[in-house]
Amino acid sequence: MLKNIDPALNADVLHALRSMGHADTLVISDTNFPSDAIARQTTLGKLLRIDNVSAARAVQAVLSVLPLDTPLQPSVGRMEVMGAPDEIPTVQREVQAEIDRAEGKPAPMYGIERFAFYEEAKKAYCVITTGETRFYGCFILTKGVIPPESA
Repeated sequence: MLKNIDPALNADVLHALRSMGHADTLVISDTNFPSDAIARQTTLGKLLRIDNVSAARAVQAVLSVLPLDTPLQPSVGRMEVMGAPDEIPTVQREVQAEIDRAEGKPAPMYGIERFAFYEEAKKAYCVITTGETRFYGCFILTKGVIPPESA
């Protein structure tokens, strides 16, 4: 255990988050996503895990240390429901609440069609799979920057 580090963040996840640069993306996926196959095609090349937690809990942990690129653009994409792209399932509402809490203001997600999501996920820095069992618990986060302290 480390002080002030969310216990859901294991060493492999922390290393990946720290290694990412501005505008790199990461995927947080549910248990039905082809996580291992997609992860092999990412920059990191291997699957990371935050087991036994929901997507919202994993997002909460990640956003406790990762800045989003929200000042200029929406920085979290959500997998759209097939045939109902404007539908926002409960799992996505829960993740949206975590994003808004981390940002201190509304920061709406953008939708990505299911098969386009798979293609974007392959371009990510890494994939983190969770214990989320609900459908459409898949998200792409874009890393932002931490500005220097004012002198």
